Amino acid sequence: MAKAPFTAEQQSVRTLKVGERVRHILSELLARGEVHDDVVSASHISVTEVRMTPDLRNATAYVKPLLGASEDEVVHALRQNTAFLQREVAQRLGLKFAPKLKFRKDESFAEADRIEALLRDPKVLRDLDDEGDDEA
Repeated sequence: MAKAPFTAEQQSVRTLKVGERVRHILSELLARGEVHDDVVSASHISVTEVRMTPDLRNATAYVKPLLGASEDEVVHALRQNTAFLQREVAQRLGLKFAPKLKFRKDESFAEADRIEALLRDPKVLRDLDDEGDDEA
């Protein structure tokens, strides 16, 4: 599933800074165990990225549970606690409008593993070795 229709180059510096600030706030809330949910408090959750819409009204947080926790359960638990997290982010962020949070699984690690496996494929390695012979 694609993360967003716009690229980092299309985002303003302010959008990127606010997204990074939201990521830090969410990470801090999760690390301190301020979310009173059994699934969330039992899991170590990494907020890998937060993408803001250009108007700063919506934020998509990509999360990755660590130590083998079920991604689907963690994302579901975060979605159930969205109101609390939005309220905390709004208080700490200090913007005119509080961004609406959406939580999604971060699939970039799986995609990186898939690309790495493709690059280790014997056919690809053979092609890469042939390119090195042409330059000599």
